[in-house]
Amino acid sequence: MSIQNVKDYLSQFDLDGNVLEFDTSSATVELAAQAVGVIPARIAKTLSFVLPDGPILLVAAGDARIDNPRFKAQFHAKAKMPGPDEVEALIGHGVGGVCPFAVNDGVRAYLDVSLRRFDTVFPACGSANSAIELTPAQLESVAQGFSGWVDVCKGWQ
Repeated sequence: MSIQNVKDYLSQFDLDGNVLEFDTSSATVELAAQAVGVIPARIAKTLSFVLPDGPILLVAAGDARIDNPRFKAQFHAKAKMPGPDEVEALIGHGVGGVCPFAVNDGVRAYLDVSLRRFDTVFPACGSANSAIELTPAQLESVAQGFSGWVDVCKGWQ
C-alpha cells in the first residue's frame, strides 16, 4: 500500500505521524484544497515526466502550469508526461497520490520556485486521500531524490 510506504519513509524524519488522511478524495488540486481547507495554490502538486535519462517528478504550486519553453531549456527535453497506466510502474505511486516520498530508485525530484511564496504547502502522501503539511525547506529536505529548485512554471505570479 503506497500510503504506508510513504509513512515508513517519512518515519526517518519523524514526520509519519503528520500524514493527514481524509474521508474524501484529494486526488486533484481542487479536491485536496477542499479536504485540507486551504486555497488551491497551497497544494503542492507532483507531476511526473519522462526524460531521455529517466523519470522525474516536478512539485509545483497548485495554481502553476508548466511553461514548455522553460521546461525544455531546463531539462533539454520536451515535457512528456507518462500515461496514467504507466505512472505507478515508473514512479511507485498511482495517479492522484503521486508525491516525492517513497518513490522508485532513480526517480529525481525537482521543486518549482512557485512553492516558495508560501509558509507551508500540502503534497500528497501516496494515496488519493492523503497529504502532509510541510514548509518548502522541509519539503526540500525530505523529498527523495531531491535534485534542485527550478523555475519552469507560469500562471502563478
